[in-house]
Amino acid sequence: MAKARLVGIGMDYSATSKSALNWAINNLIETGDQIIIIHVVSPKADPTNKQLFEDTGSQFREINVSKHYGLTPDPEVLDMLDTVSKTKKVKVVAKVYWGDPREKLCDAVEQLRLDSLVVGSRGLGAIKR
Repeated sequence: MAKARLVGIGMDYSATSKSALNWAINNLIETGDQIIIIHVVSPKADPTNKQLFEDTGSQFREINVSKHYGLTPDPEVLDMLDTVSKTKKVKVVAKVYWGDPREKLCDAVEQLRLDSLVVGSRGLGAIKR
């Protein structure tokens, strides 16, 4: 059996990030892998415990905790994650970072030692990109 992989998925609950999650579940995720949902919050957001995790992000396993971080959980995303965790025996973890998404997603790849990072396309076609 192959080594379980760490697959990061950039999530802002937009249609394109949900589409990226769906694509990863159907085309990339295999039994035993771990999905790390990566949220990047504006540096202007100020949860009380932000300072504790400023450099490394804030890890939590229960998605309900995301409300504490100023995130609004999406029922469709939660359902997709719940289904894949049961059907493919995948562990799902979420991580919150504060700052510029471009920088923080790159930081997450290095810090978490991700095997893959999946992100949406911002809704732009090939020509507009």
